[in-house]
Amino acid sequence: MYICALFIIILNSEIVGKLRITIADSHFLSRKGLSVLLNENSDFILINEALSTVDLINQAKLHTPDLIIIDYTSPNFSLEGLQQIVKAYSSSRFLAITEISSKQTVAKALSIGILSHLLKDCDQDEIVEAIYKTAKGEQFMCGKIVSYILGEKAASVDEFSCEGLNISEREIEIITLVAEGLSNKEVADKLFLSTHTVITHRKNIMNKLGVNNTAGLVLFAVRENLVSPNHFLFSQNN
Repeated sequence: MYICALFIIILNSEIVGKLRITIADSHFLSRKGLSVLLNENSDFILINEALSTVDLINQAKLHTPDLIIIDYTSPNFSLEGLQQIVKAYSSSRFLAITEISSKQTVAKALSIGILSHLLKDCDQDEIVEAIYKTAKGEQFMCGKIVSYILGEKAASVDEFSCEGLNISEREIEIITLVAEGLSNKEVADKLFLSTHTVITHRKNIMNKLGVNNTAGLVLFAVRENLVSPNHFLFSQNN
């Protein structure tokens, strides 16, 4: 009895301070790949895996993960089942990693309770960043999802320079308003500027970012959390 209690104390001490994560995916290779990634990071601990909606809901009585990484499009999972899962794990946050789906599917998943969304071909660094941000309650969407949502050819995230960008507060305001869908005249009216001044600012901003269209500006705004990608998903489905 004493040995058993001691083992539990040691186990709990190892878990304290770590992000407790559940993987919900019916694909063996996906689960295996994610488990390897999680085990390589000392901040994460994989507490369990689930192969179906029923499996995951039943495990809610035993586990309270900080984060659930789920492929709601894989066999044995569904959007309908996702509603039950979110209800069963009301204190957990959800990161979806799926194959490409329709905009309507992504929008529905976000409305149900998915906080962040990646595609299965995202690289390790992007997955790790998404895990950290989602666990903190911040939304994270991969660049490919954002480009797909926009429905335009936007600059890749990799095309943005990693060097410091000298973006002024005024330019940030303009980027944000453009990303929200305002025209040059509407931006000018809102900021009490001339339309010509806004157009000049836009050209300067695009040169700094190395993008050549509005979609590139929007992608930058989403990646910098200036505007939520939900704005584009739900506005397109109204």
